[in-house]
Amino acid sequence: MQDKNFSAVLDSLTKEEKVNRLKRMAGKNEIKEYILDWDNENPSVYCGTYRKYNEGSIYGAWIDLTACGDYDTFIDVCHKLHADEEDPELMFQDFQYFPNKWYSESCMDENTFDKIMEYADLDNKEAYEAFVDATGDDDIDDFKEKYMGKWDSKEDFAEHIVSECYNLEQHGILAHYFDYEAYARDLFIGDYTFCDGYVFYR
Repeated sequence: MQDKNFSAVLDSLTKEEKVNRLKRMAGKNEIKEYILDWDNENPSVYCGTYRKYNEGSIYGAWIDLTACGDYDTFIDVCHKLHADEEDPELMFQDFQYFPNKWYSESCMDENTFDKIMEYADLDNKEAYEAFVDATGDDDIDDFKEKYMGKWDSKEDFAEHIVSECYNLEQHGILAHYFDYEAYARDLFIGDYTFCDGYVFYR
């Protein structure tokens, strides 16, 4: 029944429309391993073209960036998806599972694509997003270098620093008089930043 319906649709199209429809099918079939058919929480973009959009069509597909792996493959996949256009002007109408600041409707560059690949490999994406919020710095290497962990409070982090660097126990009862709150205040005025429970070295 489905084949008959498809044949009927083809019969109703002009020759040019038939050619374009078949090109789309061939292109999409060739790249099916890169098309996101379910929500797997991988960074992805919905790829259409400006020509189709201006003609009232949002035909396209969700492209799994991690499946592409590198920028050249990603661009090649997008072009094959729109094989019915000789030189498609790609239009990325939506995105998911990567930071908003890296999204571009008119296509990301290779450097941004590589950042998204690094981001996809992070085990602690929430910490990274807190780092960007706190510092404005989206360099993933900077994040890895400055990330100090997650703590319930600034005072808990101050206690950790004291226990790592100083042996207060040797001072006996005097250790109970140490002011962790004041020490934490000094730490976060100076060398450290606290955001949503995450601590970063400045």
